[in-house]
Amino acid sequence: MYSRRQFLNRFVISAGGVYFLMKSDAIARVTDAVKKLDPEFTPDAVAGDEDFWAQIQSAFDVDRTLINLNNGGVSPSPTVVTNAMKRYLDYSNQAPSYYMWQHVEPKIETVREKLSLVFGCDKEEIAITRNASESLQNIQQGFDFSPGDEILTTTQDYPRMLTTFNQMERRRGVKINKVKYPAPLLKGSDYVDALKGGVTPKTKIILISHVCFLTGQILPVRDVCRMAHEKGIEVIVDGAHSFNHFPYKASDLECDYFGTSLHKWTYAPIGTGMLYVKKNLIKKIWPLMAASKEMDENIRKFEEIGTHPAANHNAIAEALAFNEEIGVDRKAERFRYLHRRWINRLKKYDNVKFLLDINNESNWAGIVNFYIDGVDTAKLHSYLLNKHRIYTVAIIFEEFRGLRVTPNVYTLLSEMDLFADILERIARGEVKEVLA
Repeated sequence: MYSRRQFLNRFVISAGGVYFLMKSDAIARVTDAVKKLDPEFTPDAVAGDEDFWAQIQSAFDVDRTLINLNNGGVSPSPTVVTNAMKRYLDYSNQAPSYYMWQHVEPKIETVREKLSLVFGCDKEEIAITRNASESLQNIQQGFDFSPGDEILTTTQDYPRMLTTFNQMERRRGVKINKVKYPAPLLKGSDYVDALKGGVTPKTKIILISHVCFLTGQILPVRDVCRMAHEKGIEVIVDGAHSFNHFPYKASDLECDYFGTSLHKWTYAPIGTGMLYVKKNLIKKIWPLMAASKEMDENIRKFEEIGTHPAANHNAIAEALAFNEEIGVDRKAERFRYLHRRWINRLKKYDNVKFLLDINNESNWAGIVNFYIDGVDTAKLHSYLLNKHRIYTVAIIFEEFRGLRVTPNVYTLLSEMDLFADILERIARGEVKEVLA
C-alpha cells in the first residue's frame, strides 16, 4: 500500500492522461504513455505540454536562484547521469588498477556501440574523447599536410579550431583561408557559395560547423560536403552544438570527420566527447597521442591518452538513455517553444534584431542570438546577471555583437517569461544603465 506522498511521487494526473514521474527509466514510460494516449500527440504538441516537461525538469538538480540561459557552453547532467558517474568512481576507487582497468574501462565498448546507433554509423568509426576540441584536433593535427597546402574554413568557426590551424601555419607552412558569410543567413546557398569561392587547387580540407556557436544557425553541411567531394576535398564537421540537439544521422551530413562534445546537448558528464571518422580514412590520420602501428586502422588509436577516469565515459550510456526516452525530436521542438515565448514578445520592437532568420525554424533550435539597437551587449549581459541572476553569453565578434540565449529541457516557462518582461522594458528604453 502506497502512502499519499509515495503515490504522488509516482504519478501526475493531467488532462492528457497519466504521466509517470521521472525515476531512472521513467521517461520511457512517459513517452510511451503519450504515444498510447493520443496518436496525434506529435513533438509539436508535446512541446507545450507542461505536465510532460515537469517530469523532465524534475530529473535535474539545478540552482533555481539562477536562470541559466547558457546551456550551450556546458549543460547540467540529469541526476541519473551524475549518480552513475559517482557509482563508477566509487567502485573504481576501491582498487583502481584492478576494478577500473579490468571491470569499468571495458564497458566503453557498450558506450561506443550506443553512440554509433544514435549517430547512425559503424561502431568501428566512433572514438570516445573528452570534448569536441580533442576530437577535431585529432583530425586537424593528424592530417598529413605539406608546406603550401591550404585549409578552408570560415570566420565564424570556433576559435580553438582556428587557433589550431593558425599554429599549423607557423609550424608546418600550411595556409588557412577563412571566408565570411552573412548573419542572419537567409539562404543556405550563400554559405555554400562562400566556401565554394574560397576553394583553390591547393585546398586539401575544409572545416565547417554544423551549428554556428555564435548565432545558433544550423548550416547546410551536406551541400558543402557534396561540393567539396566533387573537387576531391575532405570535410571536417564541428558538431559540438548539434549532436542530440535536433534529429539527424551521419548519412544526412555525408562528412568525412565529425567531432562533438557530449556535455552540451547530450547531458553527459563534463569532459566527454565523440569523434567520427569514416572507416576507410582512419589509417591516414595520425592520432593526437602516439599509438602503435598495429592500431593504424583502429578507431581506438584516437583514445590513447594515458590513464583517465573510466567513470566519465561510462556514464555517457545513462545520458544516451535519457535522450532516447525524451526523444530528440521532442527536445528540438521544446527548445523552439521556449524561444518563441520571448521572441514573439520582442520581435514587435523595431530596435530588436536577430542574428538568424527566426521565421525559418528549420534553421535553428536551442540557440538564438539577438541584439537591441542602442543597447551595449556587454552591459546587457552584466545587467541581466547582476540585477536579475539571468546568465547569458555576450558575443563580441568583429563582424557583429549580440546576446546568445540557450535554454534547455529543465528551463521553466516562468523563467522565459521573466526574461521577456525584462527585455521588453529594455527595448522600450526604460533601463538606462544598458544603453550604449
